[in-house]
Amino acid sequence: MSEAGPSCPSEPSRPRGLSAAAGGGVEDVLRELAPQVLGILVRRYGQFDACEDAVQEALLDAAVQWPEQGVPDNPRAWLVTVAARRLTDHVRSEHARRRREETVAVRAPADEAVVPAPGEERPGDEDDTLTLLFLCCHPALSRASQLALTLRAVGGLTTAQIAAAFLVPEATMAQRISRAKQRVKAAGVPFRLPPEPERADRLRVVLHVLYLIFNEGYTATSGPELHRPDLTREAVRLTRALLRLLPGDGEVRGLLALMLLTEARRPARTGPGGRLVPLAEQDRSLWDRAAVDEGAALVTAALSTSAVGPYQIQAAIAAVHDEAPRAEDTDWRQILALYGVLLGLEDNPVVRLNHAVAVAMVRGPEAGLALLDELAADERMAGHHRLSAVRAHLLEEGGDHARAVVAYRAAAARTASEPERRYLEERASRLDN
Repeated sequence: MSEAGPSCPSEPSRPRGLSAAAGGGVEDVLRELAPQVLGILVRRYGQFDACEDAVQEALLDAAVQWPEQGVPDNPRAWLVTVAARRLTDHVRSEHARRRREETVAVRAPADEAVVPAPGEERPGDEDDTLTLLFLCCHPALSRASQLALTLRAVGGLTTAQIAAAFLVPEATMAQRISRAKQRVKAAGVPFRLPPEPERADRLRVVLHVLYLIFNEGYTATSGPELHRPDLTREAVRLTRALLRLLPGDGEVRGLLALMLLTEARRPARTGPGGRLVPLAEQDRSLWDRAAVDEGAALVTAALSTSAVGPYQIQAAIAAVHDEAPRAEDTDWRQILALYGVLLGLEDNPVVRLNHAVAVAMVRGPEAGLALLDELAADERMAGHHRLSAVRAHLLEEGGDHARAVVAYRAAAARTASEPERRYLEERASRLDN
């Protein structure tokens, strides 16, 4: 997520962005309420998959009716009522009866008695968003399934929107989501927070999924657009919700800070025609100073009150970048020290790549290039476009323009992002003339 190098694209990210999700008005209300309504139904009736389908139908009904008829006085109770009735309809269908023969599909009797009166909420209908996040990020699911299920069940997005995010047909995504729900069902996961010994590990998965959603929105891995703001907004929204549920967790606070400090630069990251503008060349007056201030305050509070974690350190690095009035004022020695701490917490190729850039900024290009040679032997990074892009930048800084051109073109050939490819080809052409 960080942009460690003055002219390097941001670090690699993974899932696709969303092209169909929009914000504002009724949709914002529905997204906030979606996980709460789903949590209520699953806690009452069991069977996550059937409840999730019923909630999606209720959300679609609301999206059609509320703009014309107005938002109900108690929108959550309205959604619970409609979704419960949809669930009852499903239970009575032949398909639901077959599923009920195979498992104990619904714990409550399938009749109108289970449906609350319009506007009624039962005692204990609290917000289950955190429980849902843990459920959607269950280790039995693949990373792609965790992302898709989180965006649908917790983000309140439709299958069509998620299909657009992953650049697959809607039918394909529907099957993927269905398989993910069936895997949760087969795993027999109870609808409750995991026991304390498992909670920390599961929370790390939740944070990683939110991080990946944001990272793809900030720098899409493929396609014509550099940014997918709808994804970054959704990741920030979900992380804010998680922080409200876990206000004392330093890593949740650190992740939100990292997102805000990174997203603050987005207005300056593209120029005319969508051209990528590297960090060192950005017009910092365009940065969102309110987001910078909020992010800096969050990471300061996290570091002073919690055990240090990798998201907090990444946020601290982003804060050093954002608080420099000009690129040349950046405190690279502090950034280098922070990367040293981060390597001790989370030693992976991406961190080592950004560390190499910081080393080059403090000790010179040759020192950074030496570290890149070591990274090239790591199969997780060898052949990745960003390794070639950083190598090209450091070769250019060191005056070896001929080898820099070769590296820039190799990086351009390896990226699936059109803005990044254009940027890398432009750098190569500029040096080759």
